[in-house]
Amino acid sequence: MANPFVHIELNTTDVDKAKDFYKQLFDWKLTDMEMGPSGTYTIIDVGGGTGGGLLKNPEPGMPSFWLSYVLVDDIKTATEKAKSLGARIFKDSVEVPNMGWLSIITDPTGATLGLWQTKKS
Repeated sequence: MANPFVHIELNTTDVDKAKDFYKQLFDWKLTDMEMGPSGTYTIIDVGGGTGGGLLKNPEPGMPSFWLSYVLVDDIKTATEKAKSLGARIFKDSVEVPNMGWLSIITDPTGATLGLWQTKKS
């Protein structure tokens, strides 16, 4: 598959409560990473399949939500293509140091989706 789902991320209003809930529910391995000024990011290792992450919701007043990311070869090209097809760009091509780049789009139906380009070694 050319553009698989590669990461699923929980943006939550209560990080500790979410971590406790999902650890008990699924026995996921959760590992915290310091991300500098943006705070702590928790890697979710599900043991197989697509893993993800968990972070404090960066949008004030927005309820908790899960966001799926699709792998793309070129973040700028994919983001521009989505825009040309009617998507609204919520977050445009942000670098995640040492890991890659992400964009967040809202498709013409109102669904939000993340795009991810992995940094090549």
